[in-house]
Amino acid sequence: MRGEVSAEMVNKRFPPAQRADRAQQSRMRVLSHAALAVLALVIATWSWAATSAAHESVQAVLARLTPAQRAAYDAYHAARLEFERQTRAYWHRVEAKRDARRARRMLGQAYAAQDYVHTFPPKYQGPELPADVARMLAEARGPAERAPPLPNVADILAYAKERYGFVPTLTTEHDFKRRYAREALALGLTKDQVVRIYALETGGLGTYDMQSGISPGTRQGNPISSALGYAQLLHANSTSEFAKHGDSFIRRLLAMAAQRSTPPQQAHALRAKAAVLRRMLHVARSIPDEWSAHVRFGGSPAGLGIHALNLDADVGPWLQVLKLRGLKESAARAGVSHLSGAQIELMNLAGPRTGLEMMTRIGATMPTPNFFSEGGYNRNPIVRDKTAAELMQALEARMEANIKKAGSVEFAQVFDELVRR
Repeated sequence: MRGEVSAEMVNKRFPPAQRADRAQQSRMRVLSHAALAVLALVIATWSWAATSAAHESVQAVLARLTPAQRAAYDAYHAARLEFERQTRAYWHRVEAKRDARRARRMLGQAYAAQDYVHTFPPKYQGPELPADVARMLAEARGPAERAPPLPNVADILAYAKERYGFVPTLTTEHDFKRRYAREALALGLTKDQVVRIYALETGGLGTYDMQSGISPGTRQGNPISSALGYAQLLHANSTSEFAKHGDSFIRRLLAMAAQRSTPPQQAHALRAKAAVLRRMLHVARSIPDEWSAHVRFGGSPAGLGIHALNLDADVGPWLQVLKLRGLKESAARAGVSHLSGAQIELMNLAGPRTGLEMMTRIGATMPTPNFFSEGGYNRNPIVRDKTAAELMQALEARMEANIKKAGSVEFAQVFDELVRR
């Protein structure tokens, strides 16, 4: 049976000396597991003690409150508990409706209005905690634990070099835009689609090495996600697209190296890059072809090293444009053509299938929580308190404002130059 290995199978695979080594390794693993268990117990005990101490400190603060302060605290605490109960119940209904729609889709049934939640998440409307009480409780609890910083572009480049020996080929902004526009036109994307997506994703000023949360002008700020480049691909997007199209990237690099017009030094560099991509592709395809697996892998050093492909003058435009074309192809398979930039962006924001659902006659009228997880809804200000149609209008408005900025204007001019040629 799968998962079972007999002693006979072990003896066939390993000679006596190796069996002795493996037995020693097995004993060491048992000792390691025991040590880890002890360490876990120590950490858990410390965590419980710290939590218990904080709880005692809070209780001590509450014991010092005046009757008026304690009454205000109790009213606030009760209201917050009720608000949290309502919020949990709301998102439970959203998930139940989403599961029901998924089942209907598998059965080939059309969605109806009753398949959606028609309200927005509850908003807290109870009393606020008095400032003096809030300050006393905050001091008792101590500083909140900060999450570790997200990897930045320097980290991503370091992982690429460390894991794969890969250093992206750099170029100018104008040249990267030209390469990007050429790929987009070759794959059937229009100037309006690409420039509008660029305008929204980068604010109309983005550089090809831009990371979400970092100002492209001042280079100041802290990363808020792994999103890179003109299309702001996440690390999981890079893994997914590269695993799908990596063979064609390698063939194109080798074809470029074989051209007679390519100088020998550049040809050598292109062949070396193809060899690096072959190693990357082996790693990318060694993990399950599932989005959740790509998310986990994408955040690892090996995944972030692959993410650096977005910064390469040769590969970056191919990778990002193929992601956009994939969204267009998903819409075509569903019978939707002539997508606007905002419609493609909606598919990019919510996921291809969900974005298309939001464009339907019924879906467009429904509140956006129906289409996002609770965390995704709360993290995206542009999504909140809107119907799907209102979100589309907000995307259009933001694109319209940002398309007038310098980076968008330059990108549009690059497209025009290529079309004239």
